[in-house]
Amino acid sequence: MAQAGFDKHQLAGLDDRERGFSRPVEFEQAGEGYRAVLRYEAVRVATEVHPSQDDALTVLIQTLQAQGYRQLKTQLSFRNGVYLGSQELWVEYPDPLQADPAQSSFFETIKNWFAPRSTHG
Repeated sequence: MAQAGFDKHQLAGLDDRERGFSRPVEFEQAGEGYRAVLRYEAVRVATEVHPSQDDALTVLIQTLQAQGYRQLKTQLSFRNGVYLGSQELWVEYPDPLQADPAQSSFFETIKNWFAPRSTHG
């Protein structure tokens, strides 16, 4: 259950092993700031303290993406402790751009097929 005055988001996406998941993100107050917390299987991911719940959520998303989580999206289910159900729209977070070494070498191989070659003869 969400604590009074706190937001709660549903987070969905693909984990680092490409399995779909959907879990709640909760917030804990720490001094004057907030920490976002995700519990998923045996893992607990918590951010450092941030000035707002939104800032903490953003850092949580970035942390998960750095760990290989993809296609992440959130839906606000509690605002200031008030249950919203599924009234809110999902917010999608674009995956960070990464060079895919397997894809690069594939294209390099194709490119090399058509590159002019010197012949010694």
